[in-house]
Amino acid sequence: MAQYIPDETVAEIRQSLDIVEIISEYIQLKKQGKHYMGLCPFHGEKTPSFSVSPDRQLYHCFGCGAGGNAITFVMEMEKVGFVEALGKLGSKAGISVPETGYSKAGQAGYSSHHKKIEAHELSARFYHHLLMNTEQGKEAYDYLLHRGFSPEMMERFQLGYSPDHSNVLKGLLEKRKFNLQEMEEAGLLLRQESNWDLKDRFRNRIMFPIQDIQGHTVGFGGRVLGEGEPKYLNSPETSIFKKNETLYGIHLARQEIRKSNTAVLFEGYADVIAASNAGITNAIAVLGTSMTERQAKIIRRNTERIIICFDGDNAGQDAARRSAEILEQEGLIVQVALLPDKEDPDDYIKANGAKRFKSEVIEAAVPLMAFKMQLLKRKKNLQDEGEKLQYIEEVLKEVTYLSKAVERDFYLRQLADEFSLSLDALKQEQFHIYKESKRYYNDKRNATAYGSRTKRWGLDSYKNQQLLPAFQNAERMLLAHMMKDKSVCMEVQETIGGDFNVEEHIAIAAYLYAYYAEGNKPDPGNFINQLQDPDLIKKASEIAMLDMNKHLSENELVDYIRQIKNYPKWVEIEEIEQKMKEAEKKQDIQSAVQLATELVDMKKALKK
Repeated sequence: MAQYIPDETVAEIRQSLDIVEIISEYIQLKKQGKHYMGLCPFHGEKTPSFSVSPDRQLYHCFGCGAGGNAITFVMEMEKVGFVEALGKLGSKAGISVPETGYSKAGQAGYSSHHKKIEAHELSARFYHHLLMNTEQGKEAYDYLLHRGFSPEMMERFQLGYSPDHSNVLKGLLEKRKFNLQEMEEAGLLLRQESNWDLKDRFRNRIMFPIQDIQGHTVGFGGRVLGEGEPKYLNSPETSIFKKNETLYGIHLARQEIRKSNTAVLFEGYADVIAASNAGITNAIAVLGTSMTERQAKIIRRNTERIIICFDGDNAGQDAARRSAEILEQEGLIVQVALLPDKEDPDDYIKANGAKRFKSEVIEAAVPLMAFKMQLLKRKKNLQDEGEKLQYIEEVLKEVTYLSKAVERDFYLRQLADEFSLSLDALKQEQFHIYKESKRYYNDKRNATAYGSRTKRWGLDSYKNQQLLPAFQNAERMLLAHMMKDKSVCMEVQETIGGDFNVEEHIAIAAYLYAYYAEGNKPDPGNFINQLQDPDLIKKASEIAMLDMNKHLSENELVDYIRQIKNYPKWVEIEEIEQKMKEAEKKQDIQSAVQLATELVDMKKALKK
């Protein structure tokens, strides 16, 4: 049975929270006029088309059409139902929401997900306690101190120690009444092949809790203490832990990332902790895997700029290049911090100190193109004529893919000066490479298409939106005013009723009539909250976000109503004109004259 939550409670939660603050926990928003804009979290885009209105407490995406209020946003982002979304928002506002009333299936799904997170939170606290406060964890604690991890950093990142016993965590989970099969599914326990009994997954390891962007512990990384294989062991993929969409440290770094509009990306846990200890508090890391498109999207929602600081060896630099290209494709400005060969960030900080790391590595980061040139150069013997020409050709290929003419010119001039070459010759060769490249064929194929221009100008989010006919704009503006003014709604109900011309508008108008009939006050957010159909929620949110005059004048009202009422007559006129043309083709003069007379009378009537 569905749970009933009083409308007063829903309204109280909505009124206690600011939608801009709620959405800002998930994506980066920038003020533009009366609204805030950001990258839509519901579809891939590089140019912000996601609008949030603090006045109306609504959001709408002009790219994919997503829209609603704070409750629908949390429902979509967290993939939860109305009650759970309300509970999350209620906890932020300090308002309790009843937790009873789920269906058995719903309760089971809700319970399993949260039990797994709860178990991970308990495990993290348990491992951390063992490291910081017990004799069992002393060896691990001393090892971390020796490696340069301060007690403050151990606290900040909640580092822990898993003892060298197979049933310690299992016993704790069992004592706390957790379902052990669920704990196996969550990745905390695993089956022994010999007897199929469950045992602790992590043993004799320094534990690095992995949190999601909201700060919930969802997995662990464990480094073996002393000798043993594997050296590093991570939690498996589970229903709460997806490696391809998780970034280590982002829950701690997100505030500083947004404040500085810059993230610093490292390869591993130790680098993030060392960098944080050195004052780089916007540090995050991939989880021992290659950068994924999903991770890049999460970073882009929180910042426009990223600095990559990977190990200085060839493997690290190649990984930096691969990550950089994925990040650049998501619209990020990418720079690369260069380390000496075979050094990693942690080692550099230990050897040279935090101040030099910050000034000589992070703050000295170079643009991606400059990094690519250095990477290509280190793999060539430029004393060899053949390798030198190969290097120049490879740089020209990279220059070809730069989107800005100024950038292309800058690096071509740099190349010309370095090797005493003619700039004109380099430009000719670069254009030849351009013509041979995939980009040339794509541009040529799309030269007359609107799509290629909108993509380049950042208008691709709007390419499917066409100018609406006058009657449709009239209906939208009228509905927007109806959401904010009961008297307008009452007048429209008397003059138009359900005679709107767009099906969705007919439905929204009907819901508005019922909404006010129940005694509700004008409140677009509250009205939208009572809609059930996802498509209507999107459409109503879009309409509520329209820019319009605060008050609707009598002349505007009359004009909107006239356009809505007249539209069916104009459709009828077009049908008569078509019939008249067909009669003339058939040389049916009598029918043509009769239709022409009817047409004149209808047009006269419309002008009155």
